[in-house]
Amino acid sequence: MGWDKAGAGFKHPGLWFPTLAVLLLGACQAYPIPDSSPLLQFGGQVRQRYLYTDDAQETEAHLEIREDGTVVGAARQSPESLLELKALKPGVIQILGVKTSRFLCQRPDGALYGSLHFDPEACSFQELLLEDGYNVYRSETYGLPLHLPSPNSPYRDPVPGGPVRFLPLPGLPPAPPDPPGILAPEPPDVGSSDPLSMVGPSQGRSPSYAS
Repeated sequence: MGWDKAGAGFKHPGLWFPTLAVLLLGACQAYPIPDSSPLLQFGGQVRQRYLYTDDAQETEAHLEIREDGTVVGAARQSPESLLELKALKPGVIQILGVKTSRFLCQRPDGALYGSLHFDPEACSFQELLLEDGYNVYRSETYGLPLHLPSPNSPYRDPVPGGPVRFLPLPGLPPAPPDPPGILAPEPPDVGSSDPLSMVGPSQGRSPSYAS
């Protein structure tokens, strides 16, 4: 009889739909689906890069932040052109000169400068990834593309036009020098009877070494 009553319930599927909907709704509320977007994993990510460009420039150049706060394009990589790119939020970064500890910032007219203090309004850039591996950087506040300054005037923007593309090249800081006072071991004297200096001075040697 019990099975007959249970089977009778399945003959009326409309009775099961409200119950099933309530169970599914409760499960969704108890176990939210995590956002799997990879962009949300970039918060706080730090990369060391050289920003190289050959777009709309007379010569190939690397973005360089100097000690006096000027921003120029250098033909070769240098300590001043090694930059630290840190994600502030998905798609937005700050750019810091590793050697000078100056943040790359932009004025409302598009001119670039290096600042010792981070200003979210002037020093936050949108990072747009292109299909060819280059990136485009725009001021999050002003919407102006990042251009390297003119060689003749560090604070003037070059010929206006399309955004300048930059290729982030991996860079590592130079290895620290050896600590003072520690000398490298001398190579063994292969012509000696004691090349590894395992035996003390001559007066302490076995008589067999004198022959």
